[in-house]
Amino acid sequence: MKLFQARTWLTLVALLAAGAAGVAQTSTPAPSRTAQAESILDALLARDFGKVTAQFDDGMKAAIPGDAFATAWDRTTAQVGKLVTRRPAAEQRRGADTIVVIACQFEKASLELAVTFTASGQISGIQVRPAAAPWAPPAYAAANRFTERDVTVGTGEWKLPGTLTMPAGKGPFPAVVLVHGSGANDRDESLGPNKTFKDLALGLASRGVAVLRYDKRTFVYGVKVAMNTRLTVKDEVIDDVLAAVALLRADPAIDSKRMFVLGHSLGGMLIPRIGAADPALAGLIVMAGLVRPLDQALIDQLQYLAGADGTVTPAEQQAIDQARRASAEIAALTADDLKTPRAISNAPISYWADLRGYDPPAVAARLPQRMLILQGARDYQVTTADFDRWKAALATRKDVEFHLYQTLNHLFLSGIGKSLPAEYAVPGHVPEEVITDIANWIAR
Repeated sequence: MKLFQARTWLTLVALLAAGAAGVAQTSTPAPSRTAQAESILDALLARDFGKVTAQFDDGMKAAIPGDAFATAWDRTTAQVGKLVTRRPAAEQRRGADTIVVIACQFEKASLELAVTFTASGQISGIQVRPAAAPWAPPAYAAANRFTERDVTVGTGEWKLPGTLTMPAGKGPFPAVVLVHGSGANDRDESLGPNKTFKDLALGLASRGVAVLRYDKRTFVYGVKVAMNTRLTVKDEVIDDVLAAVALLRADPAIDSKRMFVLGHSLGGMLIPRIGAADPALAGLIVMAGLVRPLDQALIDQLQYLAGADGTVTPAEQQAIDQARRASAEIAALTADDLKTPRAISNAPISYWADLRGYDPPAVAARLPQRMLILQGARDYQVTTADFDRWKAALATRKDVEFHLYQTLNHLFLSGIGKSLPAEYAVPGHVPEEVITDIANWIAR
């Protein structure tokens, strides 16, 4: 399941489930799903949503109401325009599933439609995402200064594959665990051609800081998470972060007294809760940490995008109104509502209840750890107003450092003018200035 995702290019990506990401390969030949995926794209273009939702598996049916699916697609096409061309579909296997990707050129953006099929041909995931492009390391990543190895975060039913990037030398080294934004993120926090977390990992390791990044629980176990009607952010994020910290503490090459956690977007929002859960952490780093409630942030984001071209379309207004109704419903939740396993804005009631009343800066002000707060001034999803709230709450703390980068957007990529979703599809890297600021702060 994809919960509301503050960092996504398109709201459709936030609403439509990513497929379960089992990685074990099977020798049984899979039937081709190309024609089926092509017919799904045709149905979407014709707005025949019933034809698509009829092929959903149980997890998708539980996670995505039909009206939400239609609204998300209309919202997407309002942003990107009409389809101009599409390339032949490409298939790949992931365990027993088949993923079909169709590259599409719309009037205003290059996107991919990725459909995940179960062995029986049902749809277990759909994504509309920026078209992928070959990725090359940033210039500041010195390959001779680090090594990488595969690790496993956690044990049992939720164990997660990850990558530990270690500086060259004996150590022990300071270390950082990277915490994703919302949605089914991979370990690199990939979005189209950009990999924010991979940039951070290679850049920091080149400067003597070990970095652990891993695939998020919703990425590896998408359908299983979607079926959890009692899901909370503790389940989705925090438990796995603490497991990652424990993994690093057990490594003799890591300095257990210099352990840090860095959260981006939703991950930044949850950093104070993570710090409270593990007071032994040496420091906390917030990158574009949301302060407003998620439901309000969704309304604000939709309003910003709808007004970006000076015209609010009926589909855009419908999406805004729907988000407002959901926000009012969340505000009115009672203890009795928690007994009902239903969803609001694609997340169970338990998820909203877990975040109710949570004030990240206020919690941060009571923590013992030193902190680093980073923000892009062009970020329209987590804004400078959020950044100002962090500054106001922590103004009296001498051990908190703030950096505002005038040209950076939500992904910490440079741009000019008004930030819009299309720039997320432009290849780039986290600027070296950001890497240097983090490395220097850790060293201090």
